[in-house]
Amino acid sequence: MNITLGSWKPEDIDLLVKYADNKKIADKLTDAFPHPYTRNDGLAFIRKISSDIPQKVFAIMVDGEPVGSIGIFQKEDVHRKNAEIGYWLAEPFWGRGIIVQAIKLIVEYGKNTFDINRIYAVPFSNNPASQRVLEKAGFTLEATLKKALYKNGEYLDELIYSILFV
Repeated sequence: MNITLGSWKPEDIDLLVKYADNKKIADKLTDAFPHPYTRNDGLAFIRKISSDIPQKVFAIMVDGEPVGSIGIFQKEDVHRKNAEIGYWLAEPFWGRGIIVQAIKLIVEYGKNTFDINRIYAVPFSNNPASQRVLEKAGFTLEATLKKALYKNGEYLDELIYSILFV
């Protein structure tokens, strides 16, 4: 299995919609990630990210097929030495170590592309799988923000995982 990061292209729209239109994925992401995930959502997403320089959002590719997405976003002002990552992976590919490898790839990319000293991720407290993959990728739990999130009618803790370079 060859895992790489690639660019989302308009011709990927059918796979993007097929994999992203999953309530189990949407439930673990911010409300900005739509459910249901439509063809128009996918086309708007690809249009929005395609002009980023440097590239910030990537398709997670397994043997050349896009099966998820991962992005890195440098912060501003006093947080400018930080970047946040976010990701999702198609359900048929869960449990195979793919996202751990994708996280390692985006960390290396972030280190080499942005002037940062820290990369962090903020998984929800009800997502132990995401917490485990971050730990496997070398991230450490820094903080738990109690009841900081409100998703699907319930309060959740927001966890902050990071990896430092200095």
